[in-house]
Amino acid sequence: MDTYGYPVCLMVSEGQRNDITYAIPVLEQIKSLKGSQVVADRGYDGQALVNYIYSRGGEPTIPSRKGAKFERHCDWWLYKERHLVEKLFLKLKSYRRIATRYDKLSCTYLVFLCIASILI
Repeated sequence: MDTYGYPVCLMVSEGQRNDITYAIPVLEQIKSLKGSQVVADRGYDGQALVNYIYSRGGEPTIPSRKGAKFERHCDWWLYKERHLVEKLFLKLKSYRRIATRYDKLSCTYLVFLCIASILI
């Protein structure tokens, strides 16, 4: 997502897979993270992802999981901007074909995600 809440890169995964496994491949599509803030929820609190963001020059705004041994600093005012992601998914689900997943093939589903993203 860019600062306005528009998608920069889309990737379709299996429904039973955890989203954090696709976080690094999605971030690899972005040219540079230098000076960028990467905002994500607690589900993305993994050491490999945080190290990857730091190594590319970015700053993770990811709160630590509850019960973590070491609490990482999180800018809560910036974290509130994550609502843009939730609003994008809400707008995408207004298209019935995307919300109900009519398409059997992931390539056709991705095409309709791209078309809906362009229309948004």
